[in-house]
Amino acid sequence: MASLTVRVNDVEHHLEVDTRTSLLDLLRERLRLTGSKKGCDHGQCGSCTVLVDGRRVNSCLLLAVVCDGSQVTTVEGLAGGDGLHPVQEAFIEQDAFQCGYCTPGQLCSVVGMLDEGGPSAITEDLSTEPVLDAAEIRERMSGNLCRCGAYVNIVAAIEQAAAGVAAPGAQVEAVR
Repeated sequence: MASLTVRVNDVEHHLEVDTRTSLLDLLRERLRLTGSKKGCDHGQCGSCTVLVDGRRVNSCLLLAVVCDGSQVTTVEGLAGGDGLHPVQEAFIEQDAFQCGYCTPGQLCSVVGMLDEGGPSAITEDLSTEPVLDAAEIRERMSGNLCRCGAYVNIVAAIEQAAAGVAAPGAQVEAVR
């Protein structure tokens, strides 16, 4: 067992956890935040994606004790105040989900991706900020799978959201 202090969606929690507990299990079973889904439990599908200190992670692979002192944001914590996060609004407007199982991980991954900036594996010119076009979006979101195949609408939603929340200096190009 280990003592752990973690801020989840801006609420501080002081917990005793088994050192083998994943962040996903802590969120779902101990804190009752069930938005993040356990898809494959092997870090291959992205359904469990959350933000830890602003960076997207597969919470099924991360031990909770590693998050001691960290800020964790789940899908439940994306919206602020009375409104939805712009990414959530874009997903609704673009009908970017079907069954919705992957949607929480997709949403968290998009928010993290838009804050990351910088080149990806397909960026041709590493000396400039890449254009966030459909191909770049697909590459950056390749760790989040949608078994229903809503990718076309997911890309459209990301393009819409990116126009309003992209990282400083990022170039957004809508490609349809």
